[in-house]
Amino acid sequence: MEHKSHMQSSEDYLKALFLLQRKTPHIRPTDLAIQMGYTKPSISRAISMLQKDGLITRDREGYICLTEKGTLAAENVYERHCFFMERLVAAGIAPDIAEKEACRMEHAISEESFEKLKRMRNK
Repeated sequence: MEHKSHMQSSEDYLKALFLLQRKTPHIRPTDLAIQMGYTKPSISRAISMLQKDGLITRDREGYICLTEKGTLAAENVYERHCFFMERLVAAGIAPDIAEKEACRMEHAISEESFEKLKRMRNK
C-alpha cells in the first residue's frame, strides 16, 4: 500500500468533500467514508485534522462544510485532477488507469509547473 503524505491525504479528502458538496449541502462523515471507501475512524481523524487546519467546519448537527480556504484548496486539486485525467485519456490511456494516475499526478507537481502546463495547453 502506498503511504500518503499529510498534504496528499488532506487534498484527497478535500477533493472528495468538494465533489460531495456539489451534490448536496449536507455532508455527513458517513457520506465521506462511503465516497472514499475508508473506515469511520479514519474519517474521524481526517475531519479533526481538516478542522484544525481551518479547511472545514462542522455544524451542530455534525454536517461537514468546506471553509473558503478549504474550497479554494479543493478546487485547485480538482482542477489538477481533471487536467491530468483529460490529457491521459486523450493520449489513449484507459479511463480506469488514467483516473488512478491522475490522482497521483495531481499531488506530485508544483504550482509553478502546473501553471506552465496550463498555459501550454492554451497556446
